[in-house]
Amino acid sequence: MRGGALPGCRAPAATARGTSGMRPARPRGTSEEEECGVEMIALRRVKAVENMCAGHSPTSNKDHSALLAFRGIPISELKNNGILRALTAEANGWEPNGSQVNSGEPGQLISFSEALQHFQTVDLSSFKERIQPTIRRTGLAALRHCLFGPPKLHQGLCEERDLVLTIAQCGLDNQDPVHGRVLQTIYKKLTGSRFDCALHGDHWEDLGFQGANPATDLRGAGFLALLHLLYLVMDSKTLLMAQEIFCLSQHHIQQFPFCLMSVNITRIAIQALREECLSRECNRQQKVIPVVNHFYAATFLHLAHVWRTQQKTISDSGFVLKDLEALAKKSPRRLLKTLDTYLARASKGQASLLGAQKCSGPQDPHSKDLTFTGVCDLPSHSPKGTRLI
Repeated sequence: MRGGALPGCRAPAATARGTSGMRPARPRGTSEEEECGVEMIALRRVKAVENMCAGHSPTSNKDHSALLAFRGIPISELKNNGILRALTAEANGWEPNGSQVNSGEPGQLISFSEALQHFQTVDLSSFKERIQPTIRRTGLAALRHCLFGPPKLHQGLCEERDLVLTIAQCGLDNQDPVHGRVLQTIYKKLTGSRFDCALHGDHWEDLGFQGANPATDLRGAGFLALLHLLYLVMDSKTLLMAQEIFCLSQHHIQQFPFCLMSVNITRIAIQALREECLSRECNRQQKVIPVVNHFYAATFLHLAHVWRTQQKTISDSGFVLKDLEALAKKSPRRLLKTLDTYLARASKGQASLLGAQKCSGPQDPHSKDLTFTGVCDLPSHSPKGTRLI
């Protein structure tokens, strides 16, 4: 085919040959076939944009004129000035329908602050109507709480508290790109994978969800459970702790569903917030979300310590969580100090949850037949008003 154009690739004279009707010289190292192929891609892309401007966007006359302005420029000149590259590069995220592909979804990791900002900017009014910020107490219980209970949360922090509780009412929406990125980030940070995974599939059971769809395991904690996991794996101070707890959850004898356990700990954090157990610390720091995150991590750390040192197994899960909830509500400050000490020592390589214990790799094939009991599954002996949401 050398010396002649490819079939069907002859360009209109006014477009590719300039005013003299002669084809400009090809850049060195470029065959005529290659140039012709590039020409056709560019011309089709220009035509697509031109049709879009003419037929679908009547307000874009300025853009339409700009496109027509370079129709008479030789292809070689477009190539030299980088315009052709912009028109033909699919990876740049440009689409003829005017939409821009976000380079951040879904492959890019998402930080906790970015995910939180998403919930701060979307309309959550329908979810906010469902929350009950504090526990309603009556009679002697109300009097005892007033006299001996924790202080009330400062008025200026109530909005931040309500946001936490509102997020706990939101479910997982696989159609929301931010929700998908949160799931992908959790998966990648825990498994070390560099690639995206399906939002439904058996691989979520490997992380400790009960089924192929993580959305079915968020009862009582909502999307806040996933935000807590995201905080745990994206904070450089707690990432090692998260990986060690995940490693412990894979133990051939002491295995437990990591993500499902995390959801239960988020439920404990929600209840502690509603019962004003965290109000003193929130008032001291003048923050709510960081305190709740820290409390969640501290509670998870204590559970992992008890689980490993007391040789707990999956059959003990319900009772361990019940005791953990009572301790967390009674002595939140103690748990927070323990976490601070652990993180300080871990940063110097002086602390480890597992010690000499090694990960066992994949879970035992019979582990999925074991029954996990969460805090919501145990018979409650607490007052009616203090049930988990």
